[in-house]
Amino acid sequence: MPKTQNGDRLRVAVIVGSTRNGRFGPTVADWFAGRARRRTELEIDLIDLADAALPQTLTDQDEALPAPVVALAPRLAGADAFVVVTPEYNRSFPAPLKNAIDWFHREWRAKPVAVVSYGNDSGGLLAAAQLREVFAELHAVAIRDGVALPRYWERFAPDGSWPRANAECDATVKTTLDQLTWWARALREARARHPYEV
Repeated sequence: MPKTQNGDRLRVAVIVGSTRNGRFGPTVADWFAGRARRRTELEIDLIDLADAALPQTLTDQDEALPAPVVALAPRLAGADAFVVVTPEYNRSFPAPLKNAIDWFHREWRAKPVAVVSYGNDSGGLLAAAQLREVFAELHAVAIRDGVALPRYWERFAPDGSWPRANAECDATVKTTLDQLTWWARALREARARHPYEV
């Protein structure tokens, strides 16, 4: 089994960013997480924001954090990298995803983030671009390449499974995981030597 220099696997949190009824996000997240689990150097933690049930109203600085925020914080803090799975709604990403990002601060810092997006013709690239700006503000490192799935509803195989075989998509997943793994390892080692403070 490939190991990092610290002797254990890289922990990757895959976050399902949509909470709406009838959402397709869990299907995309399960597919991507399944591909990521093929890499023995990665440990995958699948986080569904619908299950996390984070409050919509942020607390003030002197208020106690709500229980759902306290419960999710260790999973994010323990991650070496993040993969955000998002649809594109009205040329952006969903409000519950922004809410989840805003609840946390230190948990994102100096860690890499990859975006897996899906949508109409753009494949969610507009949402992905905005997410990169948001994560940069939080001192996270948005990796260059991600996975974009245009017209995802057309990717079903004749037997009803999703997605149907697609060499280009497989290559994109590999590139994304290669970059995410490199950054996750490099930044974890950097944080261990020099804790990131801003």
